[in-house]
Amino acid sequence: MPDAARTPLVAANWKMHKTVAESDDFLDRFVGAIGDLTGAEIVVCPPYTALPSAVERTRRSPIRIAAQNVHFEDSGAFTGEISIPMLVELGVGGAIVGHSERRRLFCETDEALARKLPALLDAGLEAILCVGETEAERDAGRTEEVLRRQIEADLATVAGERLGAVVVAYEPIWAIGTGRTATREQAQEAIAFIRALLADRDPAAAAAARIVYGGSVKPANAAELFAEPDIDGGLVGGASLDPDDFVAICAAAAP
Repeated sequence: MPDAARTPLVAANWKMHKTVAESDDFLDRFVGAIGDLTGAEIVVCPPYTALPSAVERTRRSPIRIAAQNVHFEDSGAFTGEISIPMLVELGVGGAIVGHSERRRLFCETDEALARKLPALLDAGLEAILCVGETEAERDAGRTEEVLRRQIEADLATVAGERLGAVVVAYEPIWAIGTGRTATREQAQEAIAFIRALLADRDPAAAAAARIVYGGSVKPANAAELFAEPDIDGGLVGGASLDPDDFVAICAAAAP
């Protein structure tokens, strides 16, 4: 089981799914079904258009709302981007950064992430940093090399004592949206390696940092994944689109 001092976290990444009306319907059902679940932090990451309504619908619940991406500058000539002050104004509590789809499809760089992470922390927002290897990299035995490069580069500008405030999501790219899930042993091994990398900089922060697993998490495998000692919850894609499935996953994370 994970360290009792670390509160498990389960986050729903809806990606480019759900209109405002669909988001409202989901949250109305989900908030009622989740009740006063304690023991785990629950985060829902809707599309930008649904953020204001999502914040309002969850205001009296334990659920937090986060964005799926954010820019590191407060303002400027960045067409199509959303800034941290804009999220703060809406009452949004954090953002996912570095998702493999953002890296691969939209050319997000480690340099950009190294600017986003301290900006989020400075604003008091929760940062969920995604890292993970491709299938080819795993098959070539390069998983640890890739994770080391991403962790060291992306967190280079975060002070050691602040590392515990960053949520790291290990998402093997070969398991995202494929139905193929890392075994509990593979997930634990990779996440323990990430924690060791953090400990090289600050042991106390590494012990406090929440490191979650993402990649085809569903009700059928959530409990066994979350039972591993270094896995502190999950970043959930497809299964988070169904309120009943997401309730079951959240319940699996609550001790």
